[in-house]
Amino acid sequence: MSEPIVSARDVTKLFGTKTALDAVSVDVFPGDIVGVLGKNGAGKTTLLEIALGFSPTSSGSVALWGHESLTIPAPIKGRIGYVPQQDELVPVLTGTQQIALNAALHKSWDQELIARLTQEWEVPLDRRISALSGGERQKISVLLALGHHPDLLVLDEPLASLDPIARRQFLSQLLEITADQTRAVIFSSHIVSDLERVANEVWILRQGNMAWQGELDVLKESVVRLHLVARDKLPDDLAIEHTLHQHVDGNTATVSVSGWKADAAAPLAARLGVEIEVEPLDLEEIFLEMHR
Repeated sequence: MSEPIVSARDVTKLFGTKTALDAVSVDVFPGDIVGVLGKNGAGKTTLLEIALGFSPTSSGSVALWGHESLTIPAPIKGRIGYVPQQDELVPVLTGTQQIALNAALHKSWDQELIARLTQEWEVPLDRRISALSGGERQKISVLLALGHHPDLLVLDEPLASLDPIARRQFLSQLLEITADQTRAVIFSSHIVSDLERVANEVWILRQGNMAWQGELDVLKESVVRLHLVARDKLPDDLAIEHTLHQHVDGNTATVSVSGWKADAAAPLAARLGVEIEVEPLDLEEIFLEMHR
């Protein structure tokens, strides 16, 4: 396996007495599209900012291509594209002027790519930034992050103000970015269906802890909903391992579990004297079950 682009070890971040991140360890490899999920205040933005060296850890470490994130050299910074939640555009400039300003900072700026995406995404570059809608500003922010072909693209809620067509176009672009397996994307979003469409890795943060990190397909196999039907009344406590939530009603029950394995169905059915139907869940349902 190739060396990780991002490597975080036991990252803890305190804000006074509040623990924003608690001993979080993650890796991001070339070719990864990592979807970051969590409720407001779960630590998503804090983790992304620490990974990029914008904020120090309270303990633990983060490296980008082997360089400590707080002291990465300029050439390494030039390999990163970033779209923050709140854009950093210059209000008095037009979109064209803003892009030209950023292009001047990068030797490898791809104006042909920007022109193509501008047309596809219908970005109005002739107006001042201050006169644009939130979605239009967000599109320009994404263009600025893509123009120099970053090896690591980090996006913090980049889709919040985009309409469904723009979101789909943007997600297609993410797949293009990682197609050659040399670059990586990390992005957080509350639009879970969009993450599910493109991410191959998922991080789920809950109150500063990493509740899940790993392949999306493995997560979807691991967290399922069981529908149980018995001849007789079922006990109130079914004692099923890794139960996230259960509802028992007489001789039927619905149980969501994590860490599920297909070969667990037969012995569970025999122990409880039930028939079992295993319902697969989409990513949004899994997220909700993990936060009930």
